[in-house]
Amino acid sequence: MTESSFTLDPHLAADTVEVGDLALCRVLLMDDARFPWLILVPRLPAITEVTDLPEPDSSALWQEIRIATGVMQALAKPDKVNVATLGNVVAQLHVHVVGRFRSDPAWPGPVWGVGTRTPYPLHARAQLIERAGALFSAA
Repeated sequence: MTESSFTLDPHLAADTVEVGDLALCRVLLMDDARFPWLILVPRLPAITEVTDLPEPDSSALWQEIRIATGVMQALAKPDKVNVATLGNVVAQLHVHVVGRFRSDPAWPGPVWGVGTRTPYPLHARAQLIERAGALFSAA
């Protein structure tokens, strides 16, 4: 894999902020203060399905999902962590790691299509990215 061959889908780029990179994935924060929400995007070109990944990358993705889930639990202390790949709007393979609370506006349903995205205030977003980055570094 070469970094130059990886391009983030414009929809993901528009709705997220970069947290950093793991060995395989770019880690993004969904810029929606209603839900603590990380997105993992394997830095590989033309991958749309988990089953498209070669075995070593598939194993690495699952390990990075485990790490991101642990970061989400430490970061937000949610009641539940949802992990999903959809790809109906954004075909590029990406994995959602969403902290869910019984009190959130979408509970118990999925977060997609509920209300309007509420971007974080810039200072809160910067603090969240810093905390998430430190948790990923420590993982």
